Amino acid sequence: MTKTAQTTIDEEEVARFSAMAAEWWDPTGKFKPLHKFNPVRLEYIKEKVCENFGRDVKDPKAFKGLRILDIGCGGGLLAEPMARLGANVVAADASDINIEVAKIHAEQSGLKIDYRAITSESLEADGEKFDIILNMEVVEHVADVNLFMSSCARMVKSDGLMFVATINRTAKANMLAIFMAENVLKWLPKGTHEYEKLVRPEEIHAPIAAEGMEIIDETGVFYNPLQDRWNKSRDMDVNYMLLAKKS
Repeated sequence: MTKTAQTTIDEEEVARFSAMAAEWWDPTGKFKPLHKFNPVRLEYIKEKVCENFGRDVKDPKAFKGLRILDIGCGGGLLAEPMARLGANVVAADASDINIEVAKIHAEQSGLKIDYRAITSESLEADGEKFDIILNMEVVEHVADVNLFMSSCARMVKSDGLMFVATINRTAKANMLAIFMAENVLKWLPKGTHEYEKLVRPEEIHAPIAAEGMEIIDETGVFYNPLQDRWNKSRDMDVNYMLLAKKS
């Protein structure tokens, strides 16, 4: 009997996001929540990268010389700002359609980004190494969380960083991030998130700790309807971001 290779690909999730690929760069379309979320996560990434690598946060090319992997990159909403900051960016996604959309937009924007339709485990098997891995809003869509997190952690260089952003598996998140967001506010298409696939912080800690990574910062993120923007918060019950460093 042939042993089936382990994979992080969830075919249903890939198909769902592939079907929406043309809308990645429409700030009023199906990816509007990510466009709204982008400023707070970009601010967090820039602040922590500059702090850990001794860079000037005001430098428009603060990430020059750093090799960054944006895993589960979608249409490139994070990859493009990283490239503008001077980073050498590899952006990977399991959806060929997402990658093609991202390539076209980067070319139109005059940005050089190494886009690849590939999984984390395949990149890791190829011996790829990065100063920083952006693992943002993707872990809740993979088939095997432990394999995904482990393969990502193994690609982080010594003293390198990995950022993780996802949704906690709590009753509060089920109400706000799924029921309210998908059924009441209509921010997301129904079925975008499944409660059983949401990931608790400790489920991220364990597989990356086994690969020599330590959580050095964590923050909750919440939406303020009065400001119409996302802000950092002490409350990690719904959306949260983690920062891990390779020892």
